[in-house]
Amino acid sequence: MSHGLLTGIALGVAAIPAIYYLIVLYSGARYFHAASRRMAALPPDFTPPVSSVKPIRGLDPDAYENFASLCRQDYPEYEILFCVDDREAPVMGVIEKLRADFPGREIRVLFGSGRDATNDKVAKLARLVSEARHEHIVISDSDVRVRPDYLRRVVAPLADPKIGAVTCFYTSIEEKGFADRLQSVGMLSDFYAGIVVAWQLDGVKFALGPTIATTRRHLEGFGGYAAIENRPADDLLVGRLIAEQGLDVELLPYTVETVADYRSMRDLIYKRLRWIVVMRHMRPWGHFGLLFTQGLPWALVAVAIHPTAAVAATYLGVYFALRASITVLIGRWGLKQRGVFGKLPFIPLWDAAAFAIWVTSFALRSIRWRGADYYIRNGILVPAGGTPAAE
Repeated sequence: MSHGLLTGIALGVAAIPAIYYLIVLYSGARYFHAASRRMAALPPDFTPPVSSVKPIRGLDPDAYENFASLCRQDYPEYEILFCVDDREAPVMGVIEKLRADFPGREIRVLFGSGRDATNDKVAKLARLVSEARHEHIVISDSDVRVRPDYLRRVVAPLADPKIGAVTCFYTSIEEKGFADRLQSVGMLSDFYAGIVVAWQLDGVKFALGPTIATTRRHLEGFGGYAAIENRPADDLLVGRLIAEQGLDVELLPYTVETVADYRSMRDLIYKRLRWIVVMRHMRPWGHFGLLFTQGLPWALVAVAIHPTAAVAATYLGVYFALRASITVLIGRWGLKQRGVFGKLPFIPLWDAAAFAIWVTSFALRSIRWRGADYYIRNGILVPAGGTPAAE
């Protein structure tokens, strides 16, 4: 095989990410157009009583404002149910202030999960759901901040009996440092890009952790949270297990906010490593396929193989133009976020970091989660002990 032919093949392979980016743009445009129409058609009068449940560990930044936003809902009847580790937890002071400031809200606190499980968050959720007073359940993370129409928006799709769960996008606020901004760029340009392609190709068969709205019956359909209390990626699993019951998972073009709290690049890298190692175990071929979504390294490979000004301008120029277009489409047009254009210069930095993390993930055998190390064996979290391999 001639050198010229090999070069041509290599340059062709290096162009594959551009094809993926075009699919993202097409999928994103279709999703936001269709989903916006779907949002406009949601029944405004479907407001069944709701139990809003929150598993708590530690004390998040701005916890009071996060919790208080849930107390300001324009919704007729709902309870807020927390599960914390013990009565002396620092978060209890925040919850007591919440009760004093919102005396008309029904706020209850459970202490401990009462279960012996590897995934303490899921164990707490098992107890929260079991003790919730209402059939309709809205699960949200402790760092989530919401608008007054939140419960109306996320519960309304459940009026359709074909909908088994509802989830939505999330964006970070109060970005204070470089790591916060880089994470935000990664969410808009990379993570959500994969989500809209998944919607286009196979439908939504997952949920996003910051918000899941469903019913007790749909959770019981797969055994409830107790059935997955020793497994990672509970949000993905809940969506998948509800979809396996023949129900749809509705992804709304609605955003909740999460308070950015990456104190350093180390925090960001460890969290991304944990996520991608879990993905490697749960979807090994999907994890490997990320190779062909990595535009920056492939563009650099093309320039190294054929170092001419034309190749450099074409591959690097098309790479950045498509990545910037994806970020603007999803972040500005789709999710109506401000400041998106100012984040575009961070895209190559994110892509370089994401590629390095993806390569590193093949060498890791354990993850660190909430201060402990675990192996993943047949989809189960197994305490690893010893020296941490990754956080």
